[in-house]
Amino acid sequence: MIPTAIGALVFICTFGGAMVGVWLHAVLPEHHLSNETKETVKIGIGLIATMTALILGLVTASAKSSFDSLEAEMRHTAAEVLTFDRTLARYGPETREIRQALSHIVEKRLEMTWPDGSFRAAKLDQPDMIRGAEQVFSRIRELSPQNPEQRWLQSRAEDLAETLLNARWVILSDVSRSVPVPFLAVLVFWLTITFASFGMFAPRNATVIAVFLICALSVGTAIFLILEMDGPFDGLIRISPDALRYAYSRINQ
Repeated sequence: MIPTAIGALVFICTFGGAMVGVWLHAVLPEHHLSNETKETVKIGIGLIATMTALILGLVTASAKSSFDSLEAEMRHTAAEVLTFDRTLARYGPETREIRQALSHIVEKRLEMTWPDGSFRAAKLDQPDMIRGAEQVFSRIRELSPQNPEQRWLQSRAEDLAETLLNARWVILSDVSRSVPVPFLAVLVFWLTITFASFGMFAPRNATVIAVFLICALSVGTAIFLILEMDGPFDGLIRISPDALRYAYSRINQ
């Protein structure tokens, strides 16, 4: 909801700024619209446009970097889940219940993080589920290895279990939005000023108004997409669950 609201706000501010510029063109004295004034305004707006492009690039890079980092972490976690399951399988039939519990944990994680057919927010912070996973993984220490290979596999499984638990906190610590609010506020302010200057010196006709409308809609959509990418588990642009779903489908096989 927040990306949609902010995208709409950007559209309103930019298009409204252009309309304010059109209104100023009609009410300002003629000497305020002279060629010398127009050239001076162009220089100032050129500077603002350059800074706007820089800020927009930084915001986009920040959101994309955060998204890619979490996506890579999810793929790595899925691989660790498969490795953990296969390690338990190599240990022997004594780990059957642990593997079944692992399958259930992954299934619940998929349901809470990627609700089917819904744009509801993902439920990432579930203390009860974390405690349940810790209890399941602690059962590895209760195994009684009968030979050196089983002892090594038990040690390996304990390490992988800790890695999976730690990955949970890594994801939670990285999932907060990476686009700073001051950057976004300054960006909207500069875009509004830029559109106002466009409207001030543009001819007043339906074609110009339509172009302002399309440009403002494009800018608002761009901000919306950036903020959607900055919320990697919510909205339209989400991290793909395919890697974890594949891992879930291979557990207990």
